[in-house]
Order: sequence, then structure tokens, then C-alpha cells
Amino acid sequence: MAKVTMLNMEGKEAGTIELKDEIFGIEPNANAVHAVVKNYLANQRQGTQSAKTRGEVRGGGRKPFRQKGTGRHRQGSSTDPSQIGGGVVFAPKPRSYNYAVPKKVKRLALKSVLSAKVQDGEIIVLDELKMDAPKTKEMVKTLANIGAEKKALIVTAAKDDNVVRSAANIPGVRTALVGTMNVYDIINHTSFIVTKEAVEKIQEVYL
Repeated sequence: MAKVTMLNMEGKEAGTIELKDEIFGIEPNANAVHAVVKNYLANQRQGTQSAKTRGEVRGGGRKPFRQKGTGRHRQGSSTDPSQIGGGVVFAPKPRSYNYAVPKKVKRLALKSVLSAKVQDGEIIVLDELKMDAPKTKEMVKTLANIGAEKKALIVTAAKDDNVVRSAANIPGVRTALVGTMNVYDIINHTSFIVTKEAVEKIQEVYL
């Protein structure tokens, strides 16, 4: 088991915590991470793009000009895709891009990115993270104390509105719960800030 030094909100050492190798110490699997990130981004797509086919555009019916004698190519309808104002060939239509990834792959990907954060020294464990009131200034001060990078993901065990609102207006900082954190957010933020309580819950849920 890897031992990581815990910090308090002032940036001072507050003991150590053991991270289980089954979650924080595996060999990262790049293929699983790629599959899950690709799936996450695909599921975020709205799929609302739309264009009209030749059967949906206005016009048609009458032949636009006579068959012969004009010096132009023969044409039977103004809705043809080759005409100005005509339909679109294979026009895109609203659709869902959602698809599923096996749970085992999702689990492996999550363990891979968590292990990578430990290996790269980008995990910061706090003994606790509490705010008396929603104060952006206090959150900025805390992040500076613990040496967090500009892009930081803060993971807590339970929702704390004061913490969420304190971090909401800081560019590059995002909050998540143990149950809502995802692979994309973890790799998209340099610093992975997690409370001691959240680490215990992660090890309980994903072991």
C-alpha cells in the first residue's frame, strides 16, 4: 500500500493515509481509459443537427426548364441536391450518440486514472474540507496553501453546498462527489484533491 501525506486546509501536514493498491496502485490501462473517455464525450453530444433532404425542401413538382435546347444539363426537379436551394444528400438528422461501455471497463479505467494520479504525484489528500460560508476567497486561499494547480478537481464524500459554491466561480476548478466523479474529469484536471473521508468511500465502493 502506498502512503500519502495528508494536508490540512493551511497546507500543513496532518498525518498519513494508506491507499490500497487494488485501486490506487495498479498498472494504468490506456485502452480502457481511451474507451471510457470516448464514450463519455459521445454521450455528451446533443445530436440535434438537422438538414432537409430533397423530399423536405420547398419546391419541385414542375420541371425547372425544358429537356433540350437550353445548353444546360437536363434536370427534372428544383429540389435536386445539385440545384441552388435543393435538398442535402444524406442530410444529418437528430439522433442519439449514446452507447454503453461494460462496467468492468469503466471500473478499470477509473482505477487506472486514480493510480496514474498517485504515480505522477498529482493527488492531494486533505484531512477535511469545510467552509463556514460560501467564500470564493477562502477557497482560493486553500488551493494556494496546498499547492494545487490551476486546473483542480475537488472530490468530497458528501455534498457540501458551501464548498461547491466557494469553488463555482474559480476558473479551472470543479467539484464532484465520489459517486459522480468520472474518468474524463480526473484526467482533464491536473490536481486531484480528495478528502480523507472520500478516499475511504472510494476504497469501500470500488474495491
